Amino acid sequence: MKGFYTRMGDGKRVIMTKEQIINDIHAGIADAADMAGVPDLKADEVDLLFEIISDKNRIVGVEPGKEVVLTYDIGQLDFTGDNGNSGNGIDVGRRESALLHERALGGDTFELAHADYSIKPVKPIISNEMQAMEEIQSEIIIPFFYGAMPNSGLYYAPDGPYGNPADLMREFKIEEAMQAAEFTAEHLARDIEYVSTRMVAAGADGFNFDTTASAGDADFVGTLKGVEMLRKACPKTYIMVGMAGESVMGIHGSIEYKGEVVAGKYPHQQVKLAEKAGANVFGPVVNTNTSKSLAWNMSRSVTFVKECIRVAKIPCHVNMGMGVGGIPMWETAPNDAVTRCNKAMVEIAKVDGV
Repeated sequence: MKGFYTRMGDGKRVIMTKEQIINDIHAGIADAADMAGVPDLKADEVDLLFEIISDKNRIVGVEPGKEVVLTYDIGQLDFTGDNGNSGNGIDVGRRESALLHERALGGDTFELAHADYSIKPVKPIISNEMQAMEEIQSEIIIPFFYGAMPNSGLYYAPDGPYGNPADLMREFKIEEAMQAAEFTAEHLARDIEYVSTRMVAAGADGFNFDTTASAGDADFVGTLKGVEMLRKACPKTYIMVGMAGESVMGIHGSIEYKGEVVAGKYPHQQVKLAEKAGANVFGPVVNTNTSKSLAWNMSRSVTFVKECIRVAKIPCHVNMGMGVGGIPMWETAPNDAVTRCNKAMVEIAKVDGV
C-alpha cells in the first residue's frame, strides 16, 4: 500500500499519501487560525498529528497517565434513540441506562434527560423529572446531572409566542426580528431558572446546558443569563455550558452579554463569557466539514480548542461526537476516527475532559 487508510468528514474510507495528509493538516490549521485569529500549531504538533492519523492500528489511545474525564450528553438517548441520533435503539429505561453507564461502561459522569432534549418541553413535566432524578440518585454513585438544550428556536412561531426572526427578516421587518430575539432570550433565561433550580432541588449534582447557541446569539445570551440565575440560586451546583458550533451565529447581530456583542465569538472568546456567567466547565465545539478529510478537520478542531484551553480559567471538556471535534458526520461514528480525534485533543490541545 502506497498510502494510509483514513477518513473523510462524511465517514468515507479513503487512502491518502503522506504528502496529502500533511498538506491537509496545514490547510486545516491555517483555516482555523485565519477565522479565529489564533496561533498556528507548532511543527512538533503537526508531526504528532500526522503520527496519530497514520498509525496503522485501527484504535489508538492516549499514553498512560494522560487519561481525562468522560462526560456525556443526551443521557439514556444514546441507548434508546435510533441511529440517526447516534443511538442503538435498545429499549431500556432511564434508570437502567444510567446504571449501565456507571457499572458497565465506566462513565465518570452521567445525566438524566428527557426524550425531547430541550428546556421548554421539560417545564410542564418538571414534577416527573424531579421524581426520576430523586429515584436514580438513590442508586447511582457517579456525579449525576440533568441535561437539556436551551433551544430558543422553540420559542419562535409556530411553536412559541414570538415571531420567527427568519420570517420577519424576509419581510424586511428587521426591528421586529431583533425584538423577537430579545424577548426570547429573556423568556429562555426564566425557563432555565425554573427548570434547573428544581432539578437541583431534586438532587441533581449539576446541570448540563448542551448545544448552547444552536439558535444563534440570542440563544447564547439567554443561556448565559439563565446560568447566572442558577448560580445565584444554587451557589454550589456544578454547571456545564457546551456549545453548538465554533462560531456564534448572529441572528440578532448586536445582542450583548455584559457589554459584549456575542455574535461571531469563537471558542477562546466564548469560554470567557461562560466564566463570567458562572459556569464550572465549558464545552468547546468545532463543526466537521463533510467534504474535507479527517486530517483537515482534526487539525482545524485542535487549533481552535488549543487556544480555548490556553485562555480558559475553568476546565474544558471538548465536545467529541458525530459531526463535531473533527469526528465524521456519520450516524454511528467510526471508532478509528473517534479515537484519533480524542487522542489529538488530549495530547495536543490538552483538554481537561471529553
